[in-house]
Amino acid sequence: MLVADDDEEMRSLVVEALREDGYQVVQAVDGGRLLVEIAECLKLGGGTGSVDLIVSDIRMPVCSGLQILSALRDAHWRTPVILMTAFGDAATRRHAESLAAVLFDKPFDMDDLRTAVANMLPRDGQPR
Repeated sequence: MLVADDDEEMRSLVVEALREDGYQVVQAVDGGRLLVEIAECLKLGGGTGSVDLIVSDIRMPVCSGLQILSALRDAHWRTPVILMTAFGDAATRRHAESLAAVLFDKPFDMDDLRTAVANMLPRDGQPR
Protein backbone atom coordinates (compact mmCIF):
# COMPACT_ATOMS: atom_id res chain seq x y z
CA MET A 1 0.00 0.00 0.00
CA LEU A 2 1.21 3.50 -0.81
CA VAL A 3 0.36 6.55 1.33
CA ALA A 4 1.17 10.02 -0.02
CA ASP A 5 0.69 13.35 1.73
CA ASP A 6 2.97 16.36 1.88
CA ASP A 7 1.74 17.09 5.43
CA GLU A 8 4.16 15.03 7.53
CA GLU A 9 1.85 14.86 10.55
CA MET A 10 -1.15 13.63 8.56
CA ARG A 11 0.96 11.15 6.60
CA SER A 12 2.45 9.76 9.82
CA LEU A 13 -0.97 9.38 11.44
CA VAL A 14 -2.36 7.49 8.45
CA VAL A 15 0.72 5.29 8.05
CA GLU A 16 0.83 4.44 11.76
CA ALA A 17 -2.87 3.53 11.88
CA LEU A 18 -2.63 1.29 8.82
CA ARG A 19 0.53 -0.42 10.04
CA GLU A 20 -1.20 -1.10 13.36
CA ASP A 21 -3.91 -2.84 11.33
CA GLY A 22 -1.27 -5.13 9.81
CA TYR A 23 -0.74 -3.53 6.41
CA GLN A 24 2.64 -2.99 4.77
CA VAL A 25 2.83 0.72 3.97
CA VAL A 26 5.26 2.72 1.85
CA GLN A 27 5.26 6.50 2.31
CA ALA A 28 5.62 9.28 -0.24
CA VAL A 29 6.14 12.93 0.71
CA ASP A 30 4.58 14.42 -2.44
CA GLY A 31 3.12 13.55 -5.84
CA GLY A 32 6.54 13.17 -7.41
CA ARG A 33 7.66 10.63 -4.82
CA LEU A 34 4.33 8.81 -5.23
CA LEU A 35 5.08 8.42 -8.93
CA VAL A 36 8.56 7.11 -8.09
CA GLU A 37 7.10 4.58 -5.62
CA ILE A 38 4.52 3.41 -8.18
CA ALA A 39 7.31 2.95 -10.74
CA GLU A 40 9.38 1.04 -8.17
CA CYS A 41 6.46 -1.29 -7.46
CA LEU A 42 6.09 -1.89 -11.20
CA LYS A 43 9.79 -2.69 -11.48
CA LEU A 44 9.67 -5.08 -8.52
CA GLY A 45 6.50 -6.68 -9.85
CA GLY A 46 8.10 -7.42 -13.20
CA GLY A 47 6.04 -4.76 -14.97
CA THR A 48 2.73 -6.18 -13.82
CA GLY A 49 2.40 -3.85 -10.84
CA SER A 50 2.04 -4.75 -7.23
CA VAL A 51 0.32 -1.68 -5.80
CA ASP A 52 -2.71 -2.98 -3.94
CA LEU A 53 -4.06 0.35 -2.63
CA ILE A 54 -3.16 4.04 -2.79
CA VAL A 55 -4.14 6.57 -0.12
CA SER A 56 -3.24 10.04 -1.31
CA ASP A 57 -3.78 13.68 -0.56
CA ILE A 58 -5.14 15.63 -3.51
CA ARG A 59 -3.12 18.84 -3.20
CA MET A 60 0.59 18.04 -3.19
CA PRO A 61 3.72 19.46 -4.81
CA VAL A 62 4.84 18.09 -8.21
CA CYS A 63 1.61 16.18 -9.05
CA SER A 64 -1.79 16.20 -7.42
CA GLY A 65 -3.46 13.04 -6.27
CA LEU A 66 -6.18 13.59 -8.89
CA GLN A 67 -3.61 13.95 -11.69
CA ILE A 68 -1.95 10.70 -10.67
CA LEU A 69 -5.28 8.90 -10.33
CA SER A 70 -6.41 10.17 -13.76
CA ALA A 71 -3.20 8.87 -15.33
CA LEU A 72 -3.58 5.49 -13.62
CA ARG A 73 -7.15 5.15 -14.85
CA ASP A 74 -6.10 6.20 -18.37
CA ALA A 75 -3.58 3.34 -18.19
CA HIS A 76 -6.44 1.01 -17.18
CA TRP A 77 -5.20 0.47 -13.63
CA ARG A 78 -7.96 -0.69 -11.31
CA THR A 79 -5.94 -0.13 -8.17
CA PRO A 80 -8.27 1.05 -5.37
CA VAL A 81 -7.64 4.66 -4.39
CA ILE A 82 -8.63 6.74 -1.39
CA LEU A 83 -8.14 10.48 -1.80
CA MET A 84 -7.94 12.97 1.06
CA THR A 85 -8.47 16.71 0.89
CA ALA A 86 -9.01 19.74 3.06
CA PHE A 87 -10.35 21.60 0.03
CA GLY A 88 -13.20 19.39 -1.12
CA ASP A 89 -16.14 20.72 -3.04
CA ALA A 90 -18.90 19.15 -5.11
CA ALA A 91 -16.85 19.26 -8.33
CA THR A 92 -13.85 17.60 -6.67
CA ARG A 93 -16.09 14.92 -5.19
CA ARG A 94 -17.70 14.21 -8.57
CA HIS A 95 -14.28 14.05 -10.26
CA ALA A 96 -12.94 11.61 -7.65
CA GLU A 97 -16.04 9.44 -7.88
CA SER A 98 -15.87 9.41 -11.70
CA LEU A 99 -12.40 7.90 -11.30
CA ALA A 100 -13.70 5.26 -8.86
CA ALA A 101 -11.98 6.78 -5.83
CA VAL A 102 -13.26 7.25 -2.31
CA LEU A 103 -12.87 10.82 -1.07
CA PHE A 104 -12.28 11.78 2.56
CA ASP A 105 -12.63 15.41 3.63
CA LYS A 106 -10.02 16.47 6.18
CA PRO A 107 -10.32 16.35 9.08
CA PHE A 108 -11.81 12.87 9.17
CA ASP A 109 -12.16 10.10 11.73
CA MET A 110 -9.21 7.71 11.37
CA ASP A 111 -11.52 4.78 12.15
CA ASP A 112 -13.58 5.68 9.07
CA LEU A 113 -10.43 5.53 6.94
CA ARG A 114 -9.43 2.21 8.51
CA THR A 115 -12.88 0.81 7.74
CA ALA A 116 -12.69 1.99 4.12
CA VAL A 117 -9.26 0.37 3.73
CA ALA A 118 -10.48 -2.87 5.31
CA ASN A 119 -13.43 -2.92 2.91
CA MET A 120 -11.13 -2.39 -0.08
CA LEU A 121 -8.21 -4.50 1.01
CA PRO A 122 -8.38 -7.08 3.78
CA ARG A 123 -5.28 -7.85 5.82
CA ASP A 124 -4.32 -10.75 3.57
CA GLY A 125 -3.47 -8.18 0.89
CA GLN A 126 -5.94 -9.44 -1.71
CA PRO A 127 -8.31 -6.82 -3.17
CA ARG A 128 -11.99 -7.45 -2.68
